[in-house]
Amino acid sequence: MSETTPTIYKGLVGVYADVSAVSKVMPETNSLTYRGYAVQDLCEQASFEEVAYLLWHGELPSQAQLKAFQQEERANRALSPALLRVLREFPKDAHPMDAIRTAVSFMGLEDPETADTSDAAQRRKAMRLLAKIPTAVAAANRLSKGQEPLAPDSALPYCENFFHMVFGKVPQPEVIKAFDVSMILYAEHTFNASTFTARTVTSTGADIHGAITAAIAALKGPLHGGANEAVMHMLKEIGGPDKAEEWIRGKFDHKALVMGFGHRVYKSGDSRVPTMTKYAEKMAEVVGDRRWMETSRVLAEIMLREKKIHPNLDFPAGPAYYLMGFDIPLFTPIFVCSRITGWAAHVFEQGADNRLIRPLSHYTGVAQRPVVPLAQRG
Repeated sequence: MSETTPTIYKGLVGVYADVSAVSKVMPETNSLTYRGYAVQDLCEQASFEEVAYLLWHGELPSQAQLKAFQQEERANRALSPALLRVLREFPKDAHPMDAIRTAVSFMGLEDPETADTSDAAQRRKAMRLLAKIPTAVAAANRLSKGQEPLAPDSALPYCENFFHMVFGKVPQPEVIKAFDVSMILYAEHTFNASTFTARTVTSTGADIHGAITAAIAALKGPLHGGANEAVMHMLKEIGGPDKAEEWIRGKFDHKALVMGFGHRVYKSGDSRVPTMTKYAEKMAEVVGDRRWMETSRVLAEIMLREKKIHPNLDFPAGPAYYLMGFDIPLFTPIFVCSRITGWAAHVFEQGADNRLIRPLSHYTGVAQRPVVPLAQRG
């Protein structure tokens, strides 16, 4: 390329924008790792709360550290009366992602440390967000159905409390474990679109509430976080495993996108999929409904055999959440409840060695020209 026509990396594909110690997909094992730990190992041997601590502090917690972390989270779950009034005024048909984006922005208005972007203040605000976001998601969901919000229960662990606030009851341990695993798997994934958005906002010197609000807006898109919702809509459209092959061949004929497949980072399959599939299968056993997992199996087999494309995490997560009883529009807000941990870790990291993120663009518009007075433009 000439000096006047630089190489353009659309979508920043292949571009290293910065360094990070938060997470990495290890090429030798094709495993996503958080602070060096394979995520599939964390799913089996740690809780989501332990993983949140790991992402923010760099090491897994001791029992005493975890207890202190849990106590601080539980003490910050309640929403202010003002925010609850705002949630009541949201349109009943508003998408839950729009609701939680607005709620987080409102939290920034209320937070006493909003303007303080020191590392210590950012960490305290991140804890408040970790604690309050599930409460806001659950409250907005219930209000949209004409139900009263349920107050958080400080006696319950993180995942159990979320089910309590959404459904008014805590399910059996197998369901909680499957949900906890999904939260770990969704917690962090290097410089994805929403994380890079959070880092870009942070690089301007903005506060963490602004960065997280922007990240939520990025996550809503169906090519990013909204894909788990799209997967379940797709499975419901197909209707059952007996119709799956005909449906997907119709998509092939029209060169249409099949949701839940492919990933820019993984070329040999998303390392998170086997673990999430395992727990989605367990959910199908608990509920006694194998229709969605069987339909998924047919789609995955045909896509791999004929297109050499593997499923991504959203493919098993969609039916897993549906089998847990969650409404489809709630899937991506659940993603927010998890990813706040990864976003915050990157906000801390960006702030620790900050430089304004300001890339260049190659101009392809009209060359400089004079302004013609209005009377001469015909």
